[in-house]
Amino acid sequence: MQAAQAQKGVEYSGRKLKSEIRKSFRLVGSVPKAAITDFKDLEVWKVARELRSAIYGLARLLPDFEKYGLACQLRRAATSVTANIAEGYGRYSYQENAQFCRQARGSLYELRDHLTTCADEHYLGDVESTNLDALAQRVIQMINGYIRSTLALKAAAS
Repeated sequence: MQAAQAQKGVEYSGRKLKSEIRKSFRLVGSVPKAAITDFKDLEVWKVARELRSAIYGLARLLPDFEKYGLACQLRRAATSVTANIAEGYGRYSYQENAQFCRQARGSLYELRDHLTTCADEHYLGDVESTNLDALAQRVIQMINGYIRSTLALKAAAS
């Protein structure tokens, strides 16, 4: 009989533990995220900024004869991504915000093409090329999510 009660106690403790874990997840999940008050608060902008910084570093390492060619195009495309995210955030309509994000996404694909050129010309090693391309793809995924979120807000508001 004591063994049965002991087992019930263990089960109860297990259930209680699971219940406590669920409660703690609910508490964590219910904590409001930091309010976004500026484009610099956007996670997508922060990651795009990291990419921009890496691209500027790459552009500095390119040969001098690429200074006004490929290096300039890399810098312009990388800057366009963060600038379009920021400009879209500053617009008053959800649709305009989404459109600027689409332009940022286009610049990311342009940037990926320039990275391919760098790899083809052996300005980048395989690992560096793969890492930068993966970061660019990550930003593309984040922008796609931001666009979906923005358009969902638009749908909810109408």
